[in-house]
Amino acid sequence: MEFFFQVKKVEEVLSAIEKFSPLGKENVDLTSAQGRFCAEDLISQEDLPPFSRSTMDGYAVYARDTFGAREGEPVVLRLVGEIPMGVEPTFTLSSGEAAKIATGGMLPEGADAVVMLEYAEEIGELVEIRRPVAPGENVITKGEDIPKGGLILAAHTRITPGHIGLLASAGITSIPVFKRPKVAIISTGDELVPPEAPLEPGKIRDANSFSLCAAVQEAGGTAHIMGIVPDQEEALYSTLEKALMENDVVLISGGSSVGTRDYTLRCISRLPDAELICHGVAVKPGKPTILARTGNKAVFGLPGQVTSALVVFYIMVRPLLLHLQGACGKDLFLPKVRAKALRNIASAQGREDYIRVKLQEDKEGKLWAEPIFGRSGILSPMAQADGLLHIPSESEGIYEGEEAEIFLL
Repeated sequence: MEFFFQVKKVEEVLSAIEKFSPLGKENVDLTSAQGRFCAEDLISQEDLPPFSRSTMDGYAVYARDTFGAREGEPVVLRLVGEIPMGVEPTFTLSSGEAAKIATGGMLPEGADAVVMLEYAEEIGELVEIRRPVAPGENVITKGEDIPKGGLILAAHTRITPGHIGLLASAGITSIPVFKRPKVAIISTGDELVPPEAPLEPGKIRDANSFSLCAAVQEAGGTAHIMGIVPDQEEALYSTLEKALMENDVVLISGGSSVGTRDYTLRCISRLPDAELICHGVAVKPGKPTILARTGNKAVFGLPGQVTSALVVFYIMVRPLLLHLQGACGKDLFLPKVRAKALRNIASAQGREDYIRVKLQEDKEGKLWAEPIFGRSGILSPMAQADGLLHIPSESEGIYEGEEAEIFLL
């Protein structure tokens, strides 16, 4: 199957992510659920909390009995008992009565509020209340957090520590989540050697495999470095075939531009059911990017320059990996802030630009972005960057002092 050059806009590539289906489900325990995406709606089988309880040390009361109480004219109630933590009261509270209660203690039947300890004083079998309380004051009522049958966690939600605490309180210890994508990383080029190898003239160490591996892990995927493949079509095709058999996504860095020694596109075209989504994206850096689909598996051809490869990863690959994990909406993308440019930044209409920037806050609390210029083959500007300043395709650049959107790294 022959593919033709198909340059797409970034938004078109991102829309094509919907062609892929989230991966299958698996169950994990609470200690392994952080950061994963819930695969099913989780419904509470009980009221949370399961009983009305006090949020303060004090006295459980019928709130109406305290109306009008003040420092000079306290309301006097009969003390009928004490409720320690973890014990169910054995009595019902009637009007005119109070019961001493600890924080977290179960409210007795008849009580609807708690007077804080400092606003009451015991005198024998009586207690003086010096401040009124409203119904529900200093109390968490049964089912107030989540009622029985209520939704605890919706499908496709990223699980946070707060969610995990809620699930534990509901007695849910096994959580259905979407599987993490397995990602193969292939670096191509006769000039590449492993990082531990001594450098000979004309050779460079493979930084792409390891920077992409770290980026995949940060995005929740499981990375598999396939090693360096020479500029030989058959070697690349056999490695690609093996990678697709064992993984959900394949990243090939290098060999994605139009050239006599660029075999990535040819190898993808040889796959039996491959569908080319793009060959070229209107973006800088990263124009020669390739994306193809074979079944529900994705193959990205990334630029050989490590900075370009990382920018493409953050803008296009990362959303796909998160989509496969069940993410949707804002969870697909890097967090964003708005900042003003510290200097003019030129751009060309018809393509999106992503400029590496350092962020700094002035004395007035305003955020400023300082561009870090450097060729895409130079690593240090990417390592120093706090974010990527986005210049839309219809813009010719950003003026000094103009506000822009920054994707945080």
